[in-house]
Amino acid sequence: MIVISEFMDEEAIRSGLDGFEVLYDPSLVDRPDDLAVVIGQADALIVRNRTQVRGALLDAARNLKAVGRLGVGLDNIDVAACKARRIAVYPASGANDVSVAEYVIATAMLLLRGAYGASAEVASGAWPRNALIGREIAGKRLGLVGFGAIARETAKRAAALGMTIAAYDPYLPPSAEIWKQPWGPVEAQPLNALLAQADVVSLHVPLTDETHGLIDGNAIALMKKGALVINAARGGVVDEGAIAAALRAGHLGGAALDVFAEEPLTADHGSIFAGTPNLILTPHIAGVTAESNVRVSWVTVDNIRRHLTAA
Repeated sequence: MIVISEFMDEEAIRSGLDGFEVLYDPSLVDRPDDLAVVIGQADALIVRNRTQVRGALLDAARNLKAVGRLGVGLDNIDVAACKARRIAVYPASGANDVSVAEYVIATAMLLLRGAYGASAEVASGAWPRNALIGREIAGKRLGLVGFGAIARETAKRAAALGMTIAAYDPYLPPSAEIWKQPWGPVEAQPLNALLAQADVVSLHVPLTDETHGLIDGNAIALMKKGALVINAARGGVVDEGAIAAALRAGHLGGAALDVFAEEPLTADHGSIFAGTPNLILTPHIAGVTAESNVRVSWVTVDNIRRHLTAA
């Protein structure tokens, strides 16, 4: 049996998993006791980022052979424990790169321009032109923290808009060919230099011991006045309280947070953002579009079908 505990494209389930017994219940992620019961019968489990595949759930998964991740981040999956149990883990690598890259560029343009929140005022007869004079993205410097596949898709779009691009990635030597992209070069920089020079800082790293709290108050203090921070990577990489404080103080010019240290964000934790200007908060949706949902679903279905058929 294949258990699917979070939402995915239903046509991919019907066509791609035809012939398998499938339990598709996107509400299982919010009913962990029920999930723990059915997982004992599962040969495969398909999840997004909220189902915690670790501890007691793995202990109950006596027959589990594979886990399909509808996305690329694996911080909700105990990969080492799965390996020890000979459970294969399949992320949907590459399937939502475009969606995240478009999110980063769109939110950067929105925050720089600052002209799109005045509909009610204009409709009421106000004409706040002077208050809405924003900034162009052309000529600005994009600083990418991490230079993996999604960062490269983001850089390609930024270059087309006339931005200059730098990136920090300690796992890529400055001599690596990857810095020489077809649409132009990307400057490899140390993190502090990147933060000091970038107009837009976008995060593209997993959550690890090394990246936890990477963009904290000290890092933000290095940034230019008016710089933007966009985190569509993983919650915990950015100190959310420090972002809110820097926005209120006027040091940062804007921020967009799609991921949070605690998800779903509770009203209590979310209160740290109350009254914060030039802030966009979205519910871990950067990588989820109608198109990417189809792509990640089919990549995952193909991975699971291939594994179970070969087993």
